[in-house]
Formats: sequence, C-alpha cells, structure tokens
Amino acid sequence: MIPKRLAKIINEINNILLPRVCFGCNTQLFRGESILCAVCRHDVPLTDHNYLEENAVDRIFYGRIPIKKAASFTFFSKNGLIKNLLHWLKYKNQEQIGGFLGDWCGAQLKNDLGLDNIEVVIPVPLHPKKLKKRGYNQVALFAQKIAENIHAEYRDDVLLKVINTKTQTKKDRQLRWETSKEAFVLNPKAEINFRHVLLVDDVITTGATIEICTRTLLEQHNLEISVLSMAMVP
Repeated sequence: MIPKRLAKIINEINNILLPRVCFGCNTQLFRGESILCAVCRHDVPLTDHNYLEENAVDRIFYGRIPIKKAASFTFFSKNGLIKNLLHWLKYKNQEQIGGFLGDWCGAQLKNDLGLDNIEVVIPVPLHPKKLKKRGYNQVALFAQKIAENIHAEYRDDVLLKVINTKTQTKKDRQLRWETSKEAFVLNPKAEINFRHVLLVDDVITTGATIEICTRTLLEQHNLEISVLSMAMVP
C-alpha cells in the first residue's frame, strides 16, 4: 500500500503532467476551467440558502440548538454530481476540490449580511487516526477559503475529536447522536477570544455532528454559532 503522503505527491505530479479532466464527466478541461467543466459546473445543484431568512438547514436545528444562521452550499443526492465530487475529495486524495468549492461558495457569501460579523471559521475536526490515514481534513481547505472570502480567522485548534467513530452515513439521527455525543471536546489550550463562530462541515444529513459540536462550544462560552456545509441531504 502506498503511504498517504507519497500518494498525495504522486497525485500532484499527475495533475501537472497529465491532461486535466473534469471530475464530473471526465472530459478534458479547457484553459481557464478547473475541477469541473462549464457544463458540469452549470449542473451543480446549488441551494439558495444564503438569500433566504429561513431555509431547510435552519429547520433541521429548530428546537435543538441556538443557531444564528445556517446554510448549505449544494444539495447532495444518492447518484448525483456532488456525491461523486465529495467522494473524490474524501477518498481519492483530491484535496483541491475543497478549495474549489470554498472559493465558489465564499464568493457568494461575501455580501451576506448574516455573516458580516463572523470572527472565526472552525472546521468539524477529524480524529487524529483518521487525519493521519487520509492525510488531510476534507473540510479544512473549504473552510480556509470561506474564511479568506469573509475576512475571518481560520481556527482548527478549538475543537478536538477524541473518539474515532465509524462512518455514520447509514445511521439515523438517534444512532448518530449516541455514537458521537462524547466524541468532541474543547481544546483546553485554545484561546477563545471571539464571539461569533462559523462552524463548517462537509455534509449535513441529520445535523447530529453539528449539534454536538455546537453544544461543546457553548458548554463553557457564550458564543453565537452559525453553520455552513458543503452539501445537505434534502
């Protein structure tokens, strides 16, 4: 088995030497195109959450946790383009996809008045074992690009994942909660000198992970929490 770091280097070399192709349809990209061709980019199922006072992500968390603003960038479907794109991002060493989505999403959020006072962007963390195995947190580059676009600080040292939970894709909300309710903790060494946090995840399904992370942040600090994900399951 090729070590993750070596696999990443090989992938970066391939990206330079081999023809660049679309991650959606596998056709060769034209100059100026990146990650997706113009046709596939047009087909990305974007939400309109950042233009709405209330949306489907807001409703997931009603009565569960206090969220100032919640949104997802795209819709996730079983056999859709976003599922394929996120699979490449998470399991095929294509970390740059997160940056592509983050820049695209961040450009839309620049003028979102609900996010104008966010001070810190925090990614949902991975357990150290999973981080070592994958080589990167699939949410990190997306969150970094969001932070750049809304002029906030990126902080990946605030939340820690201390229990290495198994994949949750086939679990309902209650099972996800029971599996993960003690998985996240505040880093005792992290300086908490901010008030409004944007918590970022990859896919929101039941909202259990975001709920647990939010409760963890609010246990010891009086914060405003907003939420953003790359995608949501409608």
